Amino acid sequence: MKKALIITYYWSPSGGAGVQRWLKFAKYLPEFGWEPVILTVAAECAVYPVIDHSLKSEIVESIRVYRTAATDWFRFYSADRSKIPSAGFASNHGKSLKNRISRFVRGNFFIPDPRRGWNRFAFAKACEIIESEKIDVVVTTSPPHSTQLIGLKLKKRFKELKWIADLRDPWTDIYYYDMFYPTLISRKIDGAYEKSVLKNADKIITVGSILRDLFVSKAPATASKTEVITNGFDESDFENRVQCESSTFTITYVGTLSEKYRIDGYLEAVADLKRDDVLLRFVGAVPESIRARIVEAANGKQVEFIDYVPHNEAINYMANSSLLLLLIPDAADNRLIITGKLFEYIASRKPILCIGPTDGEAAGIISKLNNGACFDYSDRENIARFISDNHSVGSGDISEFSRRSLTERLAGVFDSK
Repeated sequence: MKKALIITYYWSPSGGAGVQRWLKFAKYLPEFGWEPVILTVAAECAVYPVIDHSLKSEIVESIRVYRTAATDWFRFYSADRSKIPSAGFASNHGKSLKNRISRFVRGNFFIPDPRRGWNRFAFAKACEIIESEKIDVVVTTSPPHSTQLIGLKLKKRFKELKWIADLRDPWTDIYYYDMFYPTLISRKIDGAYEKSVLKNADKIITVGSILRDLFVSKAPATASKTEVITNGFDESDFENRVQCESSTFTITYVGTLSEKYRIDGYLEAVADLKRDDVLLRFVGAVPESIRARIVEAANGKQVEFIDYVPHNEAINYMANSSLLLLLIPDAADNRLIITGKLFEYIASRKPILCIGPTDGEAAGIISKLNNGACFDYSDRENIARFISDNHSVGSGDISEFSRRSLTERLAGVFDSK
């Protein structure tokens, strides 16, 4: 069986969509002739936004996982890792001097990101694994985009080795990039890294067609080697789900909220509803300031906040909802954003209320599958009408988004010349 070395910063016990993408690929790759070998950071050296020990059960016992040390640059911000803002300080919206300075330092002294403290350890171990394990393909997945620099360095050393760069998010175009106050020099350095990765990788994978077009626009010659393999859902996660009957009309949002997620139109629409049996449920990290706004705007309706839960529990909350809320950040290029949970929303067979760009990629997938509708942030009237309507969810074939089907496509990329 051929071997693929997957280099990823995020792996169990970390939680989140980035972990699930490659954990699920690794689960199904052997079915298509590929043995995954994982290289990641030692948990005690890592800085994870969330922890989810339940995902450990998804790791096939036969998979070899190598872990290395890393330099923790975040320790200069806080000794308590739980207080490190997620997305490399993107969730740190404070206007205090410390917050502004920390973002400036992040954007100008740690390019592409502070997690590059793992790179020298990972590179040394990757060289050892490639030679001892007779690796056929190397995959680097990001964010953090610093991981792609490991692949770039490996390609220079092992010129005949096939290197695939998996880019799950934009790089220098990420919606919170300007929050780091990057100088012109910093932008040029980061942009040069990005273009070098795009040009030197043998194959590039992205999670959506608009994101693919964005990367191709930076390096047009990469068009023929750039492919889309979306995130998806694992059918086994949805087997034998028990749904509890409830007289309460429950609208559930799963994920993190920040000021970039405009919810005022949604809250105004909910306040307009002429029914008292509504529960607004938020599962995930919600800042206190936003919680207060939600409670105030709910107009007496029930509100429930549940902190981050293991993946399995999150799916249970989806399955036991009347309506699922999908919020797309209000930011430049948000048309390309396809949140990982969208596909699990789809697999839950519950109607989806999407609030964001109506011409975006997420809106297109929802419309194609007849699983709901997307509305502009301020479209209060139509949001309220949609919530009040009786919904039928499309029963069509969604298997193209199953993790097994997506892994088969990935194996095809591995096998291609």
